[in-house]
Amino acid sequence: MSPLLRSRQFWLPHPLFSLFLALLWLLMVNRFNVSHILLGLALGVAIPFVTHDFWPERAKVKHPLPLLRYAGVLLVDILRSNLVVALRILRPARHLQPGFFVYPVELDDDFAITILASTISLTPGTVSIHYDAKANTLLVHALHLEDEADAIAGIKQRYEQPLREIFR
Repeated sequence: MSPLLRSRQFWLPHPLFSLFLALLWLLMVNRFNVSHILLGLALGVAIPFVTHDFWPERAKVKHPLPLLRYAGVLLVDILRSNLVVALRILRPARHLQPGFFVYPVELDDDFAITILASTISLTPGTVSIHYDAKANTLLVHALHLEDEADAIAGIKQRYEQPLREIFR
């Protein structure tokens, strides 16, 4: 491996993750000025650099185009879920049915499982609480859980199947 390539990997060990962190920062602060763009880029470089030794292996994205579709679906779901959660909380008669359910994970790539758990937590109204590696399940809490089977089917179709396509 050339010294230049090793140097790039040293300073930017996870370039896609760095870009994701920078974009996530801009979405979280909801400001697109120069100072926040620079801060997002700095965080995008610093966080993977500092945590590089804790990563077990590099993510193996096999198909990058479905990754763009996945990001689009996730963005739409986050926006939609924000509206749904806000309406449920602001209504006088809330009738919320919070609940836990166990989600059976079919993914076998650790990074893909991490992305799935993070996706569930990023979507307002749901939080992935615990991953059981032996049973290959995620414990998920939902703010409003009407039908556990529908919640599981929705996660499988919208998130896990695309992740399987991206990482296989």
